Amino acid sequence: MQKLPLVAMGLIAGIGATAHARPLTIQDVAGFSRIGAADVSPDGRWLVWDQRETDFAANKGRTDLWRLDLTRKGAVPEKLAADPAKNEGAPAFTPDGQWVFFTADNNGKSAVWRVAISGGAPELVADQDIGGFRISPTGDRLLVWADRPVGARSLAETKPESKGGSARTYDNYFVRHWDTWSDGQRSQLFILPLSGGKASGDGTPIAGGLVGDSPSKPFGDGGEIAWGRDGKTVYFTLREAGTTEPLSTNLDIFAAAADGSAAPVNLTDANDGTDTLPTVSPDGKWLAYVAMKRPTYEADRQVIQLRNLTTGAVRPLTEGWDRSVGSLAWSRDGRTLYVTAQDTGDEPVFAVDVRTGKPTRLTGEGTAGSVLATPKGYIYTLNGITAPSDFYQATGRKKPVRLTSVNRDKLAGIEMPGVEHFSFKGANGDTVWAYAVKPAGLAADAKVPVAFLIHGGPQGSFGNSWSYRWNPAVFAGAGYGAVMVDFHGSTGYGQAFTDAINQDWGGKPLEDLKLGLAAATAKYGWLDGSNACAAGGSYGGYMTNWIAGNWADGFKCLVTHAGVFDARAMAYETEELWFDEWEHGGPYHEVAANYEKWNPVNHVTAWKTPMLVLHGEKDFRIPYTQGIGAFTAAQRRGIESRLVMFPDENHWILKPKNSIQWYAEVLGWMGKHTGQK
Repeated sequence: MQKLPLVAMGLIAGIGATAHARPLTIQDVAGFSRIGAADVSPDGRWLVWDQRETDFAANKGRTDLWRLDLTRKGAVPEKLAADPAKNEGAPAFTPDGQWVFFTADNNGKSAVWRVAISGGAPELVADQDIGGFRISPTGDRLLVWADRPVGARSLAETKPESKGGSARTYDNYFVRHWDTWSDGQRSQLFILPLSGGKASGDGTPIAGGLVGDSPSKPFGDGGEIAWGRDGKTVYFTLREAGTTEPLSTNLDIFAAAADGSAAPVNLTDANDGTDTLPTVSPDGKWLAYVAMKRPTYEADRQVIQLRNLTTGAVRPLTEGWDRSVGSLAWSRDGRTLYVTAQDTGDEPVFAVDVRTGKPTRLTGEGTAGSVLATPKGYIYTLNGITAPSDFYQATGRKKPVRLTSVNRDKLAGIEMPGVEHFSFKGANGDTVWAYAVKPAGLAADAKVPVAFLIHGGPQGSFGNSWSYRWNPAVFAGAGYGAVMVDFHGSTGYGQAFTDAINQDWGGKPLEDLKLGLAAATAKYGWLDGSNACAAGGSYGGYMTNWIAGNWADGFKCLVTHAGVFDARAMAYETEELWFDEWEHGGPYHEVAANYEKWNPVNHVTAWKTPMLVLHGEKDFRIPYTQGIGAFTAAQRRGIESRLVMFPDENHWILKPKNSIQWYAEVLGWMGKHTGQK
C-alpha cells in the first residue's frame, strides 16, 4: 500500500499559506466548486467532468463541462461547454473518442447533447425529456432512461393530465419515496438509433413487461446499467415492484436484447438480496457485479461476483474479504477490478485480482471515488475531512499525481483544522475508532467546547471524507473541538461490527458514544468535555433524542436533525419499510416490544437538556412529524427548545441559503449554551 499523508497529497490546502489565515466557514463551503460525473477518452488523453458552481442569487447550483489534456505537461483545466442556462452534466465519450455526449436543458427538458472534444458549439442529439443515457460500444445506438407511464411503448408517451379533482389515489405502496409522491410513472429504458450524431425515433422499450425503476430510485444512477461489448445486449438493475415493493431489497440484474426483440432474462433470480452494479469486462466475456446475501438488509456486505457470459457460471470473487465493495471498474487489460471500499475511516481504491480475488490497497488516507481506468492505470477523485474532491492519476507503481485544484483560489487564506484519528475500547471491549478535529491556531493551553457529532445510517461512518452538509471542519472553524465516534453499527470495520447494531439501537452505540467522549477528552487536553453539545442527523437525530432521556446530564445542549422520536409512528409512516423492519426484527404489529425497547418517546419524562430540532418538510424517510413530536415533547416539559422547519428540503438540507441558515441556527444554539462566540 502506498501511504500518502494528507499533507503530502496536497489535501490540506491553505495551512500556513498566509499570515492572515482565517478558519473555514459555511459560507466558504457553500461556495466551493464541486466536481461530479467524469469520463476519460478511450486513448487516455482527455479527462472530462461536470463541475458545479453555486448561484447564490438563484439559491442553487449549476454545472458546466470541463476538460483536461492528460498528455500535455503543464496543461490546465478548460471549460468545454458552459451555457449558464443549460446545466451541462454526465459527460461520456463516444467510442472513437472524438465527441463528448452529455445532458443539458433544452426548453425545460433534459436533453442529450454532444460537443467535440477539440471544442466548438454543442449540438442537440436527442430532444426527449430523459434522466440519463449510455452510448453503445458500437456507437450506433443510444440507451436512455426516462420517467414514463408504466408500460409506455415509446418516449412519446407522457403522464396524462388529470381531468378530475386534485386527489392522489393508491391501491398499493410505494405511496411516496424519499421526497416524491408516486405518480404512476417509472424510470424505464429505451433504445434510440444513432447516426451522424443525431438520435431518431421515439425509442424502443427493452424491459418487456417488467414494472420497476431502472436505475433504481431514489439514488440509482448509470452505474446500474451496462452495455455488452458487442452492442447487442443491455444489462440493467431493477427491483420488480409487485405489491410489496417497500418490503424488498431484491434488486436483480437483467439481460435484455438491445433491439427489444426478446423479454429480459433475470440473471440473479436465485438471490433474493441485492444484486447491482453490472460491469462488463473489456473482452466482453465476463460480467462483474456485487451482491448481498440477506434479503431486506440494505447494509449487508457487497461481495463481487463474476459471471461467465458464455456458460452462465457465477463465482464469488471477494467472499473471503471482510469489506463491502462500493464501486467497480475493470482495468483496460481485464486482469484487475479497481474497487472502492470503506476501511477504518478511509475509503481507498483497491485492486482486486480477477484470478485470485486478492485485494491490494492502492491509495492512502481519504475517500476515493469516480474511478476511471486508463490505458496505463486509473484516475480517481480524492477528498478528506479538510479538503473537497480533486482528481488524481495513478500509473503503474508511480506515486499518484494530482491533476486538479478546482478550489485553489477559494481555499487561499483559509487555515484548516488539525485532524486526529484514535481508537479506544468500546462496548464489549471491542476496538472503536473516532476522530477529533482541533481548531486551527489554538493556543497550547487553551480548551474549547465540544461539538459531539453523531452520524446517521445508522450503518454509515463519520470517516475521513469531505461533506457539504455535516462538515466537522466548519464546526472547528467556529471554535469547537469536533469529536466523531464510529460506534457499533458503523461501516468499514467488518460486517460483524456493522451487524452489531441490529435490534440494539440504544444499547452498544450509546455505550460507545459515552466511552468515546471520555477517551477523547482524556487524550486531548484541548477538549472541554464539561462544555459539550451533541448533534446528529437521521439515526444521529434518533440518538440525540435517545440521549435526551438516557444521558440527560451529558451535554449543555442537543441538536436533533430529522431524527426518529416515536418508533411506533415511524414504523407506519416511513416509506422503505424493509429498513425499519430489519432493524427491529419484524413489523411493529408483530414485535412491538423490540421497537418500544429503544423508543425515545418512552423516556420524555427524563428530558431536561435544551434541544434544537431541525427538519425538512419534504422528508418522507423520517417524516417531519417526528421533528414536531420531539419539539412538542420538549415544550410540554418546559425545556428550552426551538423548531426549525425547511418547507423546501427533504431528509437533507441542500439549497445553499438553507445550508447557511442551518449552520447559523445550529452554531447559534450551541454558542448560546456553551458560551462560544
